[in-house]
Amino acid sequence: MIKQYITYILLVTSSTVFAQNIDFKSSNFKDKKDEFKKIEEIIEKGDAFYKTANEATFLVQNPGKNYQKALAEFEKAQKFNPYNAELNLKIGICHSYSTNPLKSISYIKKAEELNPTCSPFLNYYLGYSQQLEGKFDDALKSYMQFETEYKKADDFSKFVNQRKKECTTGKTAFANPIRAWVDLVPELNSENDDFAPSISTDGSEIIYTSNRENGHPINDVGEYDQDIYTASLNDGKWSTPKQITGGVNSLLDDVSSNLSFDGTKMLLNRESNGQKDIYESKLKGTSWTDPVIFNFQVSSPKANEEHATYSDDGWSIYFTRDNDTRGNGYDIYNSKMQSKLNQDYAAATGMITMNSKFNDGPIYLHIDGETMYLASQGNESIGGYDIFVSRKYRGAWTTPVNMGYPINTPYDDFFFASTANGKFAYISSNRAGGKGGYDIYKVTFWGVEKTPIVDIEDFLLSSIAMPMKDPQIEATVDVNKKTFTVFKGVTMDALTKKPIEADIDIIDNTSGSVIETFTTNSATGKFIITLVSGKNYGIAVKAKNYLFHSENFDIPSGSSDNLVSKIIELKNISIGSKITLKNVFFDLGKSTLRTESNGELDRVVKLLKEVPTLKIEISGHTDNTGSATLNESLSQQRAEAVVAYLKNKGIVSTRLTAKGYGASKPVTSNSTDDGRQQNRRTEFEIKGN
Repeated sequence: MIKQYITYILLVTSSTVFAQNIDFKSSNFKDKKDEFKKIEEIIEKGDAFYKTANEATFLVQNPGKNYQKALAEFEKAQKFNPYNAELNLKIGICHSYSTNPLKSISYIKKAEELNPTCSPFLNYYLGYSQQLEGKFDDALKSYMQFETEYKKADDFSKFVNQRKKECTTGKTAFANPIRAWVDLVPELNSENDDFAPSISTDGSEIIYTSNRENGHPINDVGEYDQDIYTASLNDGKWSTPKQITGGVNSLLDDVSSNLSFDGTKMLLNRESNGQKDIYESKLKGTSWTDPVIFNFQVSSPKANEEHATYSDDGWSIYFTRDNDTRGNGYDIYNSKMQSKLNQDYAAATGMITMNSKFNDGPIYLHIDGETMYLASQGNESIGGYDIFVSRKYRGAWTTPVNMGYPINTPYDDFFFASTANGKFAYISSNRAGGKGGYDIYKVTFWGVEKTPIVDIEDFLLSSIAMPMKDPQIEATVDVNKKTFTVFKGVTMDALTKKPIEADIDIIDNTSGSVIETFTTNSATGKFIITLVSGKNYGIAVKAKNYLFHSENFDIPSGSSDNLVSKIIELKNISIGSKITLKNVFFDLGKSTLRTESNGELDRVVKLLKEVPTLKIEISGHTDNTGSATLNESLSQQRAEAVVAYLKNKGIVSTRLTAKGYGASKPVTSNSTDDGRQQNRRTEFEIKGN
């Protein structure tokens, strides 16, 4: 029956002729008969696309490019006769289902001015245009007038009731805005569609999708295909976006969904021959691998899957799948990995509490594992897609709650991507005031300013981009209960300063267990990880042919503003490589080792046992204060004390040499206290391997 109603929307016109309205009748264009016949054919062609698009829309299905194709034809007719109410309404409706619905308002209003009875659906779309303008009371009247005047309105009650509910919700939301700023990010946006942002946990890297000019052929509606772009935040400003390197971007539509928390994996979707599926790509060096489609439990050949997000523990993904039989558009599903070895996912389960009678998704799961952000055209939306938040309570997800205005508007607002501390997020929106179509916006939750509890950049340990202090104010919206510290950094050769690929273990020092193991980027040495606050952690860094690196650090409870960045310089264990033992201490003027030295020397013991072929020289060095003879004697005695400690721990004497150099090999000037302190040191040099 719905096809009959859509046909009725398409064909019905009023018998009442208003003076300013010019119908498409041959009698109105007697001097342009040949041109009028061509225009009739153009309108007929546009009507076919328009009908197909409307049928899909009212079945909560994807109308594809049909509104755009219809619009292209209608605009030709509009040039011939811009004073036809029905044509203006059709153009307005086509724009209302585009990525730039703001354009629909003037056409819908013009249709009402030309002929307020041109279509029984005029009041429905007039209400929509008023809703976009934030005139919720006027919109409610228009929707109710539509119900009163159109006898078959009950057949569209699902849509009308949702629109009326949106107006009520919107009126309340606008009157009670939440404490947040929502700002356009001009560096990231173009006049085309820019959407689907996903960010690193420290907020310094972003990937997103755009159909801006990319050098590829345009499609049949004059658009470029969608590609994935990336940018970095440096000194508070985003770099010029560039297409990601590797095998991800193709001549198809490639749409980003979610960046893993460590920045090494990405979920995306592709549409090929009308079929949308979810893929995964991995970062290898500076390039992304060719995307691999998920198994049929996730990317089913019997349905379309579009948006996806990783879970906090890496065992599950949440994604959206359409279901044509229910007429509810896309629903949210969850699938759990049965084995990380072969990434075999189990049958997907629908998220009943999340899903509405309209399209649901995209989804974003926060790293705390207890907070989910999702978009929906249903539920308590203000209009279009709105962003909602759900929390896990006793193992189940709660009913989604609208995040409020100004995050949400009567336009489409979706793709919420949050930093680890929950203070910032990036969204997509086609609200008024953007550059065109969908644009990227930054959300800043605000409240009382506070000083970060921990501000120790020296302890920081991981970065996909430059270390960035986070001086922003704390959110008053309680978006996550757990507090996190982002550790980011880079591993590099201490001598050449070139990046090194290294393996890193993160240890919970309370339990002694390794809680995370990962490998730094092979091309850049960069890494990023997010840890729960309130613990003491250890890190162990290993790379082939390099000396180990380890250290400990505390993250106090409640440290939600923590950002720790660390450059880890590793020493090559090839012959001639040297390392200063900075944590070896002696009593003043003596060669007696202090107990604080044990940890450092035990690490040397561990290295010598792990690499049994190493032969080393332990060297003692002093500053130039005092006599050269006494300095050489003291440095020799100290070197011998270290060798004695190593021998006592089981290292055979044939692998060890002690040498005191006194003040003969300074590493810096002795003219300052700091310089003299640096020159007073114990080193070891690899003499054989």
